[in-house]
Amino acid sequence: MSPAFSMTKRLFIVLCLASLSGVLAACGGGGSKAVPADAVAVVGTDTISKAQFNSLIDATSKVDKVNHQTPPQAGTAAYKQVQDRVMAFLVQLDELTQKGATLGVTVTDAQVNTQIDKVKKQYFAGNEAKFEKGLAAQGLTLDIYRLEWRSQLLSQAVYNKVTTSVKVTPAQVQAYYNAHKSSYTQAASRDVRHILVNSKSLADKLETQLKNGADFAKLAKQYSKDPSSAKVGGKLTITKGQTVPQFDKVAFSLKTGQTSPPVHTQYGWHIIQALSAIRPATTTPLASVRQSIESTLLQTKKSDAMNAWLNGVKAEYAKKVSYASGYTPSATTTSTTSTTG
Repeated sequence: MSPAFSMTKRLFIVLCLASLSGVLAACGGGGSKAVPADAVAVVGTDTISKAQFNSLIDATSKVDKVNHQTPPQAGTAAYKQVQDRVMAFLVQLDELTQKGATLGVTVTDAQVNTQIDKVKKQYFAGNEAKFEKGLAAQGLTLDIYRLEWRSQLLSQAVYNKVTTSVKVTPAQVQAYYNAHKSSYTQAASRDVRHILVNSKSLADKLETQLKNGADFAKLAKQYSKDPSSAKVGGKLTITKGQTVPQFDKVAFSLKTGQTSPPVHTQYGWHIIQALSAIRPATTTPLASVRQSIESTLLQTKKSDAMNAWLNGVKAEYAKKVSYASGYTPSATTTSTTSTTG
C-alpha cells in the first residue's frame, strides 16, 4: 500500500486535526446545552451523532484487526482511551469547521472527491473495485476515507488562510544570520599526519629516527595506536578547535613540512607533521543562505500564528462543548453532561 493511501491510519492515532501546524489542545467542555438522545456531543451550534461516533469506533477496531492487534474490550481503560481519541477528533473537526467558515474556508464534497479520484488513478488505475478492496484491506470504509480527506483539506485551507499575511523581513533574516554566525563559519583547517604512542621514551626514539630520515608513514603504520589514521600513514585533516588543546596548538603552529617534538595529550604522546598550509577560516555570506534562513523563519512564524489561532479556538469553545452522559473525555473534567444517553 502506498504511503499516500495509508495516510488514513493517522485518523485513529492522532489527537489533533491540525497536523500541519501543531497540536490543537484538548477540546473544551463546559457547555450546558442539552445533548439530543441520538447524539454524543454538542459543539457550539452543531451536534455529533452517535452514528458517526460509532462508525469511527468500529473503524478503529477493524484497523486493529488488520494490524493483527486485539481491539480493546468495552469497559476497559484502553477502550476509554479509544473513545476519547475519537471524540477529540470529531469535536476538533467540528470546531475547526465552524471557525473556518468565519474565515471563508469550507471544504466541499467536490474537493474531497477530487482528492480521492487522484488516489484511485495513481494507485488503482481508476478501478473502483480495486480501490474499495484497498480500503477494506486497511479496515476502512469509503465514508471514513472521505472524512480523513475532509479533515486534511480543512486543516490545510485554514492554515493557509490564517498564515497568509505572515511575512519575514530582511531585517529579521539579518538578525537571525548574526545570531547564528557560528553555524555559517568554517574554522581554519590543515592536513597533518601524526604518530600516537603510549610512552615518551618510544616517542623520543621515533623522533630520532625521523630526524635521521626514517619514513613517517611507515613508522605511523607500524607504531601508531590511532588505527584510523595509522593505516593511511598517520594522515588527518584537522579543524581548529576540534582536537584536544595541546594537539591543536602545536598542529597549527608548525610550518608546512615541519615535524614537532613529542606532544603529550590525554591520549598519549604524539609526533605531528604539518603536510599543508593552514586553510584560513571562512564564513558563508548571507547572500548564499538568505533563502534558507527566510524559509526557516517563515515556517516558524506561520506555526506560531497557527498555534495562536488554535489556542483562541480552544478558549472560545471552552464553554461551548457539552457531552452526553458516558461520553465525556477523561481529560475534560469541567464538562456538563446531559440528556438521556
